[in-house]
Amino acid sequence: MANDDELDELLDELDSQGDLEASQQVLSVRTESRRYDKPVTIVEGFDLGPDEIKSIASDLKRSMGTGGTVDEDRIELQGNHRNRVPELLRERGFDVRE
Repeated sequence: MANDDELDELLDELDSQGDLEASQQVLSVRTESRRYDKPVTIVEGFDLGPDEIKSIASDLKRSMGTGGTVDEDRIELQGNHRNRVPELLRERGFDVRE
């Protein structure tokens, strides 16, 4: 049993930034056309708390230089960013399906 405790402590130490949890999540990135044929990039599949999703959304908006929002555990970014968003999410440790 002591080995299990040591392993758990090691995993917690290695995962101090939540990388293990992020890599187990599979996110999807897609675009939709909204009013007046304006594209919106949608990122779904998060299994995180609302504050963490808002933080990721803020980072993405800053990186893309665009507006957006968090709606029902998904991130909506103004514009078509399907080419760049998956790369940014992978850098954060997420598994992304396009």
